[in-house]
Amino acid sequence: METTKQNMEAITRTDFNFEGQKSVYHGKVRDVYNINDDLMVMVVSDRISAFDVVLPEGISYKGQVLNQLAAKFLKETEDIVPNWVISTPDPNVTIGHNCAPYKVEMVIRGYLTGHAWRTYKTGERMLCGVIMPDGMKEHEKFPEPILTPSTKADEGHDEDISREEIIARGIVAEAEYVKLEEYTRAIFQRGTEIAAEQGLILVDTKYEFGKKDGKIYLIDEIHTPDSSRYFYSEGYQERQDNDEPQKQLSKEFVREWLMAGGFQGKEGQQIPEMTSEFVDSVTERYIELYEKVSGEEFNKDASANVLERINDNVSAFLKDYYS
Repeated sequence: METTKQNMEAITRTDFNFEGQKSVYHGKVRDVYNINDDLMVMVVSDRISAFDVVLPEGISYKGQVLNQLAAKFLKETEDIVPNWVISTPDPNVTIGHNCAPYKVEMVIRGYLTGHAWRTYKTGERMLCGVIMPDGMKEHEKFPEPILTPSTKADEGHDEDISREEIIARGIVAEAEYVKLEEYTRAIFQRGTEIAAEQGLILVDTKYEFGKKDGKIYLIDEIHTPDSSRYFYSEGYQERQDNDEPQKQLSKEFVREWLMAGGFQGKEGQQIPEMTSEFVDSVTERYIELYEKVSGEEFNKDASANVLERINDNVSAFLKDYYS
């Protein structure tokens, strides 16, 4: 575990052995435990990644922020598409259906920002088979949100891919992919409405889907700072008119800090030193985002031993579930 100056220990690795556990997958941020090929126990760590690289220091409370925000937004979109969640028995844990994931991430962008802008400013006007209009400025709203899917890589970088290629390569059957598109647009619209109520603009995000017993489920997390980008709506147009940077709530500031230090995840590049001051500032930004996006106060869990707490809470749930 890593410890920041002001905060509790950050969870950078888990190694649980739950009853009925068949395997564990350690992702960039989440550790996913397979229980009896029936349930997935997703432990959201405090690891942080950028440019598909896990950074060397953990961010205290980040896992709690992500897990609790995701639980809230999955609940608020379950009328649109069923999701994988059965229970959130711990601040850092979600337990749900063990779905076979589709090998694509459904990325949807309402504004010309981030990766889309970095592509656009090179003169390229096509992203994932979608044509972006000429004459746009950074952070400008697209006439309609665009879908720019990516392949879901087990390791390394995800890659842009077009709708046509997904279908042609048989990654997702056409009828099912059309359904994923419909769900993506509907969830993004709901997220946009929820954000507007909090004085925010949902700029872009990604969704992941899986399948179990022939049924499509929304899986993983949604509308968190790891998967989404937000602008403050107040002053947005004025900043655009004056060619000023937008005020963002997202992980983009971490990417910008890395780029300023000469790191973009490319071979041979070194991650800048993550000082305790910088790590604490990232914690503060995640908590700020939680409170702004949810409209609720963030309550830091003060457990003396977080790993023991997680183990006890998950074990109690599984015992009750299978009894």
